This record gives sequence, C-alpha cells and structure tokens, in this order.
Amino acid sequence: MQTKILKVVAQTEAVYVPSRKADRGQVAKSVIRLKELGGEFEDEYVCTLFGNLALCKFVVGDLVAASLRFQSHEVNGQFYQDVVATEIQVL
Repeated sequence: MQTKILKVVAQTEAVYVPSRKADRGQVAKSVIRLKELGGEFEDEYVCTLFGNLALCKFVVGDLVAASLRFQSHEVNGQFYQDVVATEIQVL
C-alpha cells in the first residue's frame, strides 16, 4: 500500500454492486481519477472506491492524501491490475 499526495481529476457517480461481504448484499462503488503533482504528463491512477468512501463527493482540482492498494488478478488467462483507494483525506 502507498500513500500519495494527488490532485482529483474526475469522479463517477456511485452505483451499487453485488457483494458477498456487505450486510445487505450490495456495496457502493465509484471510480476516481487521481494525478500526481508536477505537470501535464505526470502519472495518473484510476482508482476504485468502495462503501462509504464511494459515497463521498470529491471536487475536481482538490489536493488529497490517498492511500492506494495495488492488486492484480487473472481471469481466463488474462491478467488485470486494480488500484483501490482505501482512504482519502482532502488537504
């Protein structure tokens, strides 16, 4: 897990998706784009937010401290990488 200071680029509206871990069988999910500071060509991360964090609205341009978890998984011989933001604090 890594904690970085990033700028909010965009965020989708939260939707509810099925979850075996949630009490009611569904969990809120949102996607947020975060960019490193320094200029136009800095690294960007497309991160998934779950639960209460997915229901938070972040303002484009805000600086945030975000804790990111990087994972990979395989489906039918194809490999995918996921980035999950586990905590975000507006600075």
